[in-house]
Amino acid sequence: MSTMTPTLVPSGAQLPDVLPTDRLNERGMATRALRDQLRKINNVGNVFTVVGALAQTVGAVAVAGYVNTWWSYLLAFLSLGGGHARLNILGHEAAHRLLFSNRRANDLVGRWLLSYPSYQAMLAYRRSHFAHHRDEMGPEEPDLSLYSGYPTPLDSWRRKLRRDATGISAYKNFRGLFRAVRKGALEARQILLVQVVMLGASIAVMRPLMYVVWVLAWSTLWRVSNRARSIAEHGGMIQSADRRLTTHVVRQSLTARMWMVPYNTGWHLAHHVDMGVPWRNLPKLHAELVASGWVTEAIEYPSYRAFWKAATSATVKQPDVAGAGQGRSSMLNFDD
Repeated sequence: MSTMTPTLVPSGAQLPDVLPTDRLNERGMATRALRDQLRKINNVGNVFTVVGALAQTVGAVAVAGYVNTWWSYLLAFLSLGGGHARLNILGHEAAHRLLFSNRRANDLVGRWLLSYPSYQAMLAYRRSHFAHHRDEMGPEEPDLSLYSGYPTPLDSWRRKLRRDATGISAYKNFRGLFRAVRKGALEARQILLVQVVMLGASIAVMRPLMYVVWVLAWSTLWRVSNRARSIAEHGGMIQSADRRLTTHVVRQSLTARMWMVPYNTGWHLAHHVDMGVPWRNLPKLHAELVASGWVTEAIEYPSYRAFWKAATSATVKQPDVAGAGQGRSSMLNFDD
């Protein structure tokens, strides 16, 4: 998708007015019978999903410690770039209460097995993330500083990614975590407890590098991945009741789904059309939006690479705000 002016917002000509239909209402949400199908949570399937995510993250580190060679830790480090994405995205699913239909089980697993090991304060994140869904790109948007200012100059984009890749962004997150611990924030202390247990376990088996690799991957690879994905979701969009003006559409590839947008999170417009649809059914809702004519090829980027090329340009002249936004920035924000 290309435009003559430096904007990532689709033009009116690219947004056909085709809703409502017999299957979708005027906002793109499925009508009652279809909506009930799409909102059904697969509890049994999600048990295996959670076990698989933990096996690919904790398991990768455990294998590295067992082999205990430099290349095993390197492979674990590279694997955890996508591994932390899996934990955080499933934590996001739990924050929406869509992981398990039993809310106690949903929050127990979402907090202690998915979010806290990957430094995400799920309860605090839930509160701020719902504000994101209520008014994307509006004054109450918690990540407005992250999404605004796109397209951005290429050198500005590179500086942002460099801060992420070198751990500067992660340092700011960790500083916020320890500040919250000192202030007595319960969830911050629970995250710290989980991390102490993980560190203690690695020391107990005489493999402290296992925990070092865990932290380093989150602080570098995950930070880059998180920003790149977040910008591809909402970067440069505007406040609107039409979700096509708040959320981008990017064609999904197997590689992207493995490393950056697991568990169908790349079907992000469908998620914002109806945030009550669990991850397994987002492609089905997206297919309905396409079949209705509401989502067209005109607003779809053929790949993430194509989007990032459109979102960064050497000819754009905009100020770079140092440290502005880090993507899902509420993950280490705490309410006392």
